[in-house]
Amino acid sequence: MAGFRAPPLVLAMVVVFSLSSPARSLRFDLESGHTRCVAEEIKMEAMAVGKYHVVNPSEGQPFPDSHKITVRVTSPYGNNIHFGDQVESGNFAFTSTEAGDYLACFWAGDHKPPLTIPVEFEWKTGVAAKDWTNVAKKGQIDVMELELRKLMDTVQSIHEEMFYLRGREEEMQDLNRATNSRMAWFTVLSFLICLSVAGLQLWHLKTFFERKKLL
Repeated sequence: MAGFRAPPLVLAMVVVFSLSSPARSLRFDLESGHTRCVAEEIKMEAMAVGKYHVVNPSEGQPFPDSHKITVRVTSPYGNNIHFGDQVESGNFAFTSTEAGDYLACFWAGDHKPPLTIPVEFEWKTGVAAKDWTNVAKKGQIDVMELELRKLMDTVQSIHEEMFYLRGREEEMQDLNRATNSRMAWFTVLSFLICLSVAGLQLWHLKTFFERKKLL
């Protein structure tokens, strides 16, 4: 029996989606009196959405105030994007105006005895942040066309990411060249200072010996 061969389009979609992973979903334990931060590197003018909630320790019961947390999302330059004070859940959405590491920090108030608060957090950027359900409803498009649009957006996202990484690489190369140049000048300057100090020491010794009439 001949083996099954996937269509080229399907193979391309699998490869592209495997290369792009702009979504992060995690669950972590937050100790009372402590802060935990999650960083996400986002390029300029990229869409990002996030949502979080504290898992109720007693399902079906009112949510206890002791498990409410404070959440702050900041840009690479420290600008506030989202702030939630003493909340049990929340969400945020923004289009980045700065390239770099964005931080989502979770803080739980001090409590005696100490508490462990489980938090679920999901952060999506780029193509994954787009609401494809609404896109399909508004455009009245079928499943195949929707998948093709996802594929095109993913390819575009990867293309932009490659240019972004290339730009970062050029910045690092410029920094390395500048650092090497400064180190070279510093080495030359250090050598000249050493020669100057050695010359002053020889001059001082010669003067001392001449004064003592040893030369």
